[in-house]
Amino acid sequence: MPYVFKIAGVATGLFYLLLATVAYIAIYRMYAQVISLTPSEHRLSGYIKIYLGNTAWWISILMTIVGAILVLTVYLILSQSFGNLITPFGSGEDKMVIFWLLGSTAIFLSLRRIALLEMMINIGMVAIIAIIFFLGLMKPDNLLSVNFGVHWGSFLLPLAPVLFSLSGRVAIPAMTKFGSLRAAINWGTIVPAVLFAAFVLSILALSPVVTEDAVTGLVGYVHPSILIVVGIFGMFSILSSYVTIGYDVYKSLGLDLGFPRFAQYALVVFGPLVAYFAGLNSFIGLVSLIGGIFLGLEGIFIVLMWLKAIKKPLSLSTLLLIAVFAAAIIYEIIK
Repeated sequence: MPYVFKIAGVATGLFYLLLATVAYIAIYRMYAQVISLTPSEHRLSGYIKIYLGNTAWWISILMTIVGAILVLTVYLILSQSFGNLITPFGSGEDKMVIFWLLGSTAIFLSLRRIALLEMMINIGMVAIIAIIFFLGLMKPDNLLSVNFGVHWGSFLLPLAPVLFSLSGRVAIPAMTKFGSLRAAINWGTIVPAVLFAAFVLSILALSPVVTEDAVTGLVGYVHPSILIVVGIFGMFSILSSYVTIGYDVYKSLGLDLGFPRFAQYALVVFGPLVAYFAGLNSFIGLVSLIGGIFLGLEGIFIVLMWLKAIKKPLSLSTLLLIAVFAAAIIYEIIK
């Protein structure tokens, strides 16, 4: 996000961060309600088939399965950036393969262990942001040179990356098994948004060079020992996300598509690696594609599915929600 915020203007980026926070709180409440109203267990594509029919179901397969494989590919790319912060030895792809092996193995832990892993790693993620935030506080004058206005030519640029960064739909099915779901969705969306805002401002204050992955540009501007700590926490944080999303794809292939276990395993494990070596290795390109097209479709489907489940017509609020995700789709198509 620091990269696209700097291009489009920080005010533009913060506007989309607020907009996406409100939109995600709304649609995740809707998705949780759909799950509670459906007696059988599914993942997103299965619920779409029940409420929106076969045509939407086939689109959702592309949206959820292919989209999730591409998300895992994004984490493979990020593993190289964090790995290079930890040690200069070995190539980025060597570090990526080690990360891939660890993530692929961890996907098949039990759900309880995955939840525990994610809790521990999220603490690490907060630690990264805290470290960078306090370092950024030491250089507040650097923020004065940053564009806080709006670049109208790039006004829609941050929307897809922000949608990608805040996306957490795969965690909702597991959350429905516990109480206080509304509070969990609210705080689970608001807190990351606040942390991301602090992270963006801190990166912009720390380094005049803002790279696509944000952390590579810190080299030369932050003490190497701190970069190692950031790299370690970052590697574990993306490992947590890799495991959570990989597990969701694995379950979706079995529950919604009836894939045999071997096929489920093979696609989840080897799909991201094949995508990477097939040339899908542009970080911002993939993030924009996923956030704009796949998550845009996901948001619209959730709204329509919820309306069908509770038997209500479109309203102004639901139309506005659809418009947010439709804007991301249209921009990615025509840009």
